[in-house]
Amino acid sequence: MDLKDKIIVVTGAASGIGRALCLRFAALGARQVVCVDRDSLGAAQVAAQVGGVAYTVDVAQESQIKAMILAVEDEVGPIDLFCSNAGIFIDGGMEVPNEDWQRIWDINVMAHVWAARHVAPLMVARGGGYLLNTSSAAGLLNQVGAAPYAVSKHAALGLAEWLAMTYGDDGIKVSVLCPQGVATRMTEGMGDNVAMIDGLMDADAVAEACVLAIREERFLVLPHAEVLGYMQKKASNYDRWIGGMRKLHRSFVAGKR
Repeated sequence: MDLKDKIIVVTGAASGIGRALCLRFAALGARQVVCVDRDSLGAAQVAAQVGGVAYTVDVAQESQIKAMILAVEDEVGPIDLFCSNAGIFIDGGMEVPNEDWQRIWDINVMAHVWAARHVAPLMVARGGGYLLNTSSAAGLLNQVGAAPYAVSKHAALGLAEWLAMTYGDDGIKVSVLCPQGVATRMTEGMGDNVAMIDGLMDADAVAEACVLAIREERFLVLPHAEVLGYMQKKASNYDRWIGGMRKLHRSFVAGKR
């Protein structure tokens, strides 16, 4: 997809990867960048930077996502690219309270479902469109010490695969972003979290990786080159990979003591 003159929606636009995407799309000549976030002030500030428009939306609420999509289609124009990017991190394992599991599920998974539910039919009706969903390397590789995050990101990846194989013949392209650690508000204060094992990447570099994938209409976006090798090791010998992750878990637990 050529991003010039396109109408692009980005959720989680107030900071981090979302903000970087908005800035990059504007620099490439997007017709309009729609900055969506629960943080009204942050979304408005980014919109002002890119000459775009801002919408205040809590992506944990389907009704708000639907209303935003309909408003953009009516007030701005037909959405060419929808970047379902907003997400949260919750640490811990089976002890994490049910309400936190539900919260991360709604934001990291159902927000993608709801966005696709309401924008995909509009795209199909006009012959095509593009969805960029943010998952994580944790969705491909799992994550030591963070069960809610790892499980929700696995589900986000599975949904992206399903969308790609279901709507591809209708002209809808899908990319899924799977980075490791990125320097954002989410990673502030995480210290030696295992997601940082290969270093923190700048959000602008992640946005550029997304742009390249969208131009090439490539499904998997891997800003961290190491992830591909980890995936190949996992696929070639699953039991050995699990053993390696157990070793990583032991190191992680020892480091937190």
